[in-house]
Amino acid sequence: MELFYYSSSAAVIAFVVTFFSIPSIIKVAEQKHLYDEPDDSRKLHCSKIPTLGGIGIFGGMIISATLFVNFVQVPELAHTLPAFLLLFFTGVKDDIIPLSPRKKLVAQILAAAIVVGLAGIRFTNLYGLFWINDLPDWAGILVSIFTILVIVNAFNLIDGINGLAGGIGLICAVVFAYLFYTLGKPNFTVLSMSLAGALLAFLYYNLRAKAKIFMGDTGSLIIGLAVALFCIRFIEVNRMDSDKLFKATFAPILCFSILIIPLFDTLRVFVIRIAHGTSPFKGDRRHLHHILLDMGFNHWQSSLVLYFANLFFIVFTLLFQNISQIYAVLAILGLALTLTQVMVFFRNQRKTAKSPNPKVVPITHKAPQVLEREFASK
Repeated sequence: MELFYYSSSAAVIAFVVTFFSIPSIIKVAEQKHLYDEPDDSRKLHCSKIPTLGGIGIFGGMIISATLFVNFVQVPELAHTLPAFLLLFFTGVKDDIIPLSPRKKLVAQILAAAIVVGLAGIRFTNLYGLFWINDLPDWAGILVSIFTILVIVNAFNLIDGINGLAGGIGLICAVVFAYLFYTLGKPNFTVLSMSLAGALLAFLYYNLRAKAKIFMGDTGSLIIGLAVALFCIRFIEVNRMDSDKLFKATFAPILCFSILIIPLFDTLRVFVIRIAHGTSPFKGDRRHLHHILLDMGFNHWQSSLVLYFANLFFIVFTLLFQNISQIYAVLAILGLALTLTQVMVFFRNQRKTAKSPNPKVVPITHKAPQVLEREFASK
């Protein structure tokens, strides 16, 4: 009962801080002209919108966490603060004056190295994945840093429409909070609920027909790092805890299903881009939310569809937790591919129905100049 009180209080404090800070952030952004301006075909908004919502998310989460997390009990969490600060300042800089992808990647690698090396939050076992179990220290460090980079960039890539990254982050935070709560890990429960409260407040301003603010890279980087932290910690705690929730080989599969939308979307888009001979980091309109928009959904409807899809995969995975690891991965990927192809089919059908019938030019032996004048007159 005490843990429930602290975790719910952490969520409320984070919500209040973020909720009341965002209007001030919007006002400052308007005064200083710090907007995301629609300047190319990939921008899905048509007006100037502030991009510093991540500052409110970070402030709400960190203030709440410092009030309720016992850093004496979990010194590793105190050591993650420099990593969060590094990505926070990187995101703010990029939201105001865009950074090159290389500089952002360097910052992400440094943040991941802090979490893995200084805080000691890393994988020690692959739980039979690819028939690998115990990992030597150097391999565990590399796998953990790679995992953090993938999750951070996956959240950054799905932040394309109103409410998507924030809503998926909220789902992840609440699910991990429940898992940590059930395992009796109060400090990680509090941190998860702090993120959930901050994201819920942010969605009030973002998940609407016309968003008042975007989270920017500041928000997506912070969410990605926090969720990656939860993922690694849950897998390790579940494996080592005597009262573990699931068998050790199932915990990584569950984390994959919790993160299915950002991870599958990133994997799918990268594969398609590479197959077409373009850089996997070159932006385009191949993401899942673009398909839903092309099907006729608006921003919040597209986000809600992907919310329900994420929840569906979590329930689906829990129902089949006793099957082997490789079959579970194949089942999740196969189902995700099937549902995506259904979406693509209906998107293409809609485009075909909307496209006008091409004019049929009859075969004739008239001179090209005469044909051009007659066609222009019609």
